[in-house]
Amino acid sequence: MLSDFSTHLKAAADATQSCLATAMRPFGDLPIAQGMRHAVTGGKGLRGFLVIESARLMGAPEQEAVYAGAAVEALHAYSLVHDDLPCMDDDDLRRGQPTVHKKWDEATAVLVGDALQTLAFELLARPASCLGAQRQLDLITGLAKASGAEGMVLGQAQDMAAETSAVPLTLTEIAHLQNNKTGALIEWSATAGAVMMGADPALLRRYAQSLGLAFQIADDILDVEGTIDVVGKATGKDSASGKATFVSLLGLEGAKLRAQELVDEACVALDDFGDRANILKAAARFVVSRDL
Repeated sequence: MLSDFSTHLKAAADATQSCLATAMRPFGDLPIAQGMRHAVTGGKGLRGFLVIESARLMGAPEQEAVYAGAAVEALHAYSLVHDDLPCMDDDDLRRGQPTVHKKWDEATAVLVGDALQTLAFELLARPASCLGAQRQLDLITGLAKASGAEGMVLGQAQDMAAETSAVPLTLTEIAHLQNNKTGALIEWSATAGAVMMGADPALLRRYAQSLGLAFQIADDILDVEGTIDVVGKATGKDSASGKATFVSLLGLEGAKLRAQELVDEACVALDDFGDRANILKAAARFVVSRDL
């Protein structure tokens, strides 16, 4: 099953990367275009995979899934470019390569992030879509909410506020923060197939919510146990800053146990789909064993 999952993950990454390369071809070779291509390179492409696999599960058109997967990968890349800036997380490495502001400069990084964000919505709004106006609009609206002041951006703001707060966050508060910062995009991705088909996304939403939290706990664990060579970015930053995390509040073993419980919950949420959901279940198991 893991080999099947790896095959599907790679195929999804190849498809979304090809779509993004085609979309960015007209941009030429200016620094902003170079930075955009640099920013989307590497990584596992998990969000794009979740879009494509949820679409397969729900019987949505493959071409539409690839465009939607490329859109969320572009938007995710924008968020990383901006998160890495000195005014936010101030990181020099991302996915094992220099961050955009280190390879070019801060102004270029801001513009690269801006351009990737707008590219995401351009991909979703293209006139050639066969989804119909309402479902296309539902995807666009959902991604805007997941990535904006009710989702990812809110989570980043909450994270920055927590770093300067005199009172550490509680476990409940951390979970709420991460449901916004990380979980919102994962939820949009995993429910995209249902939205494309006008189907009830409830089961996929339950899966995604457990998956997103497990993903973040795994990130906190990697910050403790991982290395720069393996993780592709700086590690140990959370403990060095005294930041409250799932690991600091639950302990390392407690965090691992909670992550596994969430994986189990994610898999149970898909039981009604039978064997057709096996690849998505494997994805849940992957997030707590991944290196990146």
